[in-house]
Amino acid sequence: MNIILQTGQRVIFAFLSMCLSALLIIVLIYFYLDEHLPDVSNLQNVQYQVPMQIYTSDKKLIGTFGGKYRLPVKFDEVPIMLANAFVAIEDHRFYSHLGVDFIGFMRAAKSLLKTGRKSQGASTITMQVARNFFLTKQKTFTRKFKEILLALKIDQSLSKEEILTLYMNKIYLGQGAYGVAAAAKIYYGKQLKDLTLPQIAMIAGLPQGPSKSNPISAPKRALARRNQVLLRLWQNKYISKEMYKKAILEPITAKLHRPKSEFYAPYIAETVRRKLKSILGEAVYTSGIHVYTTINSKLQRDAQLAIITGLLNYDQRHGYRGALDNWGKSKIENIQGWSKKLKKIPTYSTLQPAVIIDVEKQQSTALLKNGNIEIIPWEGIRWARKTSKWGWPGKELKSAKSVLKEGDLVYLSRKNNFWNLAQVPKIEGAIISISPKNGEIKSLVGGFSFKRSHFNRATQAKRQAGSSFKPFIYSAALNKGLTLATVYDDSPIVLTDSGINAYWRPSNVSHRFHGSTSLREALIHSRNIVSIKILQDIGIPYTLDYLKRFGFNPERLPHSLSLALGSGLTSPTQLAVGYTTFANGGYRIRPHMINKIIDQRGEIVFEASPLTAHKDAAPVLSPENAFLINDALKDVIQNGTATKAKRLNRKDISGKTGTTNDMHDAWFIGYHPHLVTAVWVGFDIPKSIHEYGAQAALPIWIDYMQKILPDLPVTISQKPPSIITARINPQNGLLANPNNENAIYEIFRAYHAPKETEPSKSQNQEDSLEYLF
Repeated sequence: MNIILQTGQRVIFAFLSMCLSALLIIVLIYFYLDEHLPDVSNLQNVQYQVPMQIYTSDKKLIGTFGGKYRLPVKFDEVPIMLANAFVAIEDHRFYSHLGVDFIGFMRAAKSLLKTGRKSQGASTITMQVARNFFLTKQKTFTRKFKEILLALKIDQSLSKEEILTLYMNKIYLGQGAYGVAAAAKIYYGKQLKDLTLPQIAMIAGLPQGPSKSNPISAPKRALARRNQVLLRLWQNKYISKEMYKKAILEPITAKLHRPKSEFYAPYIAETVRRKLKSILGEAVYTSGIHVYTTINSKLQRDAQLAIITGLLNYDQRHGYRGALDNWGKSKIENIQGWSKKLKKIPTYSTLQPAVIIDVEKQQSTALLKNGNIEIIPWEGIRWARKTSKWGWPGKELKSAKSVLKEGDLVYLSRKNNFWNLAQVPKIEGAIISISPKNGEIKSLVGGFSFKRSHFNRATQAKRQAGSSFKPFIYSAALNKGLTLATVYDDSPIVLTDSGINAYWRPSNVSHRFHGSTSLREALIHSRNIVSIKILQDIGIPYTLDYLKRFGFNPERLPHSLSLALGSGLTSPTQLAVGYTTFANGGYRIRPHMINKIIDQRGEIVFEASPLTAHKDAAPVLSPENAFLINDALKDVIQNGTATKAKRLNRKDISGKTGTTNDMHDAWFIGYHPHLVTAVWVGFDIPKSIHEYGAQAALPIWIDYMQKILPDLPVTISQKPPSIITARINPQNGLLANPNNENAIYEIFRAYHAPKETEPSKSQNQEDSLEYLF
């Protein structure tokens, strides 16, 4: 008996020792792991991985950058039924346990012992939060123990609503949707508040198999899971039996709704992305910042349309290059195959790919990419004369059959309410508008099609400015003491200081010479010889230093007389910024596109503080200098190389055309006192475009500005007190005598106005007689 008692005591002692040892090990593991656990208080200020979003100034979404589509929400923004659905299907004792469901653990352990496999999970919502925010997905005992400890800590630190909010914002729900708000958008195109009961149940059932059991990839499995969620909602008394019966009869309504931009402006989105990526690195894609740009959506839309229309018009002026391909005769079986092939042909801007299925003398029939069959009338074909080797169209068309045949792969555009034969232009262009008041970039288009080329010609292209650079030279001349009435002899010259050749014989575009020419006439008619002589007189070193006032770097400009003709390389943005100094009365502003950045918490982390003209921007020109150049550039439109713009019927616009050597580049930079806009047209690999700035670039500016000017007030620049008007002889710049019928009025700085009056006609005759005798 004693032996039995002793044996029993030993067993009990051994068992207690094992229990104490196990408890000690557990305690030691707890303290060890607890010391190395993450700080759960970080969950109170969690930063989700959310894509960056870029907006116009009027809050239209331009672009989203980042792999994880997530829309974080607060608990009170989530329908209570959705929260209940997650609790019912994932963790029905969520509101009663302390973060870990020990009853669930016991059931899972019993099932494991009985069947030898895991059949029922015991992971609570709180444990899932711990795992998703702090741990890896590696299945080990240590990780599970950490998960339990973290869940207990989280439950002590946060309210149940806070835990649920973290869970619903963090979980992956398939099809690229992270969090419940993103899932509502992806599957239903709705906000959370608009979801129906069956849709709520569908989303709540996704965490178990987001990739393989969502309603898009596996509708049958998703439907079964949805109905299981509805059953749990009824069993846990969140819905009535009638609601349950009605909901399970509802069909699946999910369709894929990929997030789309509200406003198409890819060059803007890419410019902002590149800028912020250079500052924030890869974090820019997960930071969840909202970037508000200075871009005005109306101006941007008008700019995009103007550049596309202008380049298409240029392309048509230079003839038709022919079909892209020919797919053979239009048999029925061919047409069916063509529909599939067309879907692979890219769409560019307003151009739609199509294949010709029938050609008559003065019309054609085409199959479009969308499957529609459309008529192309003669009015949409007759322009398509073949391009000559000189870049101009050939003989006038008499029949559509001379340029089209069955099976031709072409592009079409919709214009004037009918379809037009078109082609993707080889020519490129750019446009940018800047506020001269504070440097805000209001619109920017970097090319014909971002899909075709991501290169942003408005900011990245470096091209010769041609005559559009001359106003800066003339401003330097006025600052040196010359006037708009100063007369130069427009006559042939031979120079050795060209920066290019040993001998240089510059000429005017017209290859004609005009004799006595005032600075005003030379600027408004873009006379090259006079511009070169002006630069000779005022000096290259002085001029290069003066050009700093407009933001130009002298080291990047030619140190030769070719500077007067705009031979230096610049960008549309840089030229537009330079012209803002004239438009705002002489102040240097800085261009910027980002107005404000807001983080996930809704706090402003960056806000632009631009320098403003007439306030804190530095004056770099005298008011008189700016006024005189403005007046001359108004004359460019009224009487000079840009008279096409007179049809805008505004007296408060100014500008300058520009064409480079061999017509490689065409420019027009024009402005209203509230908006400066630069337009460039040319080929990416420079070659002649066979048109001047007034032909290629100016029409784009006019098309753009005619939509904008009605919203801009008529603004007449205030004349500085020291500006006076004098009646002069345009041939010599002297004050005109009363009898001079060819005299004109010119404006001057008071202390630069002519003091000498030209001799009268009779005096001239007396002087001649005195000389003869």
